[in-house]
Amino acid sequence: MTFKKIKFVTDSVSDIPDHLVEKWDIRVVPCFINYGGQSYADDGVELVRGDYYRQLPDMTETPTTAAMPPDLAGQAIHDAFDEADHVFVITTPAKLSGIYNAMRLGSEDLPQERITMIDSGQLSLGIGWQVLVGAEIAAETGNVEETHNAILNVRETQKVYAGLYTLEFLRRSGRVGWAAANIGALLQIKPLVNVIDGDINPVTRVRTFKRVIDKMADLIREQAPLDKLAIMHIDNQQAHDELLDRVSDILPDDTITGIIGPTLGTHIGPGAIGTALLKKGWR
Repeated sequence: MTFKKIKFVTDSVSDIPDHLVEKWDIRVVPCFINYGGQSYADDGVELVRGDYYRQLPDMTETPTTAAMPPDLAGQAIHDAFDEADHVFVITTPAKLSGIYNAMRLGSEDLPQERITMIDSGQLSLGIGWQVLVGAEIAAETGNVEETHNAILNVRETQKVYAGLYTLEFLRRSGRVGWAAANIGALLQIKPLVNVIDGDINPVTRVRTFKRVIDKMADLIREQAPLDKLAIMHIDNQQAHDELLDRVSDILPDDTITGIIGPTLGTHIGPGAIGTALLKKGWR
């Protein structure tokens, strides 16, 4: 069996930390946030995340988000292709964004037998874990089929949850039907949602954000022992630290923590907290 060099391309919604992007030489194509008559790349440079989130609630103009142009996606995919025998492109769900299509268009002139496009069905580190596990397996095996199977296993078995401090930003986005349909009843509660195959579904609805943290800690513990865990937040370090402390005894060594990027954060709003996890034995 020939050992193949395998590279990965994803979008900035994946929230993969910079040190892991560098470690695995992952090509991350930025999405864009539009407001104030300008368009900003979600690349960790053009927008300072903390500053953006602090300004977001008081913006008179609701920011919008956009997929990258196909030529920008194509540049990243071609660069990876030039250095690899095979390229995996793992993206934000097509149900929620034009990112998948931009990546598809950007790669359509390349030999398709050397490109594998995967709709992650997930958000934030739910995408990120598929990329990172894929990179690990590719480095171990150099085998496209084994790598593909591992990614699909992660896609099917991981759990991704988010606790929303407010529904106002989902309401503005108009992208989640149940939120728009029930906004009058839901504005006074704190929903906890999960993401499955690109669909955002309510798990529970509570009156305080403390109860969101309680429930999320319970959901994480239900999956122990854990192989992978990420805990992310949007301008809510206190909730992040509290949740991390609540599950500190079961944290994997490579637990990822940090701030959710502005492409997703624009739609779920400041105060939110999220987790993406894989239990041991998923392979």
